[in-house]
Amino acid sequence: MLFPARHRIASAGQTARAGRIARAGRIARAGRLLLAGMLLLALAAPTPSREPEPDPLGRPNSGLPQITVTVETARARYGYRVEVAATPAAQQTGMMFRRSVPPGTGMLFPMDPPRPAAFWMHNTYVALDIIFIGADGRVRNIAANATPLSLDLRQSEGPVAAVLELAGGEAARIGLKPGDRVTWDARAMAAALGVRRARS
Repeated sequence: MLFPARHRIASAGQTARAGRIARAGRIARAGRLLLAGMLLLALAAPTPSREPEPDPLGRPNSGLPQITVTVETARARYGYRVEVAATPAAQQTGMMFRRSVPPGTGMLFPMDPPRPAAFWMHNTYVALDIIFIGADGRVRNIAANATPLSLDLRQSEGPVAAVLELAGGEAARIGLKPGDRVTWDARAMAAALGVRRARS
């Protein structure tokens, strides 16, 4: 059955309007999808890197064995009463979470056997001089005034037998340079390492 012409025209107009509405709906949906996609991309995009916040629940090393270390420079000999970070756990924590380094103190990290070493300042609130000591007892290199909380690695120049941490600026104060000698009593160190074996 043929429809009247007027009806056919009206149907065509309705169809056109319906098509426009459908297209508008599709455009709106596409716009919403595009907006959602852009939002997801924005959320997933990497943010500029920044150093992590210190761990407020961290606890500093305590109860470590202590020995006296003598540092010989061209100026004089200087003695330091240092803690020995003899266990892996003590070495991992190091000077983290401390608010100061009293004068004449520091921390010694024995490396047995000697090996390359790298230190960072994560969760460390005070500037430190990181002194890398070769198997011959001489300073190989110094990372002076390492910045608190920095994630930059301070590395030894080759294998080292120990690493000594002093307050930032101390190496410059005493004129410490590569080639200077650092010594300690062998029996005192053996006792400190004996503590390590007992706690391991």
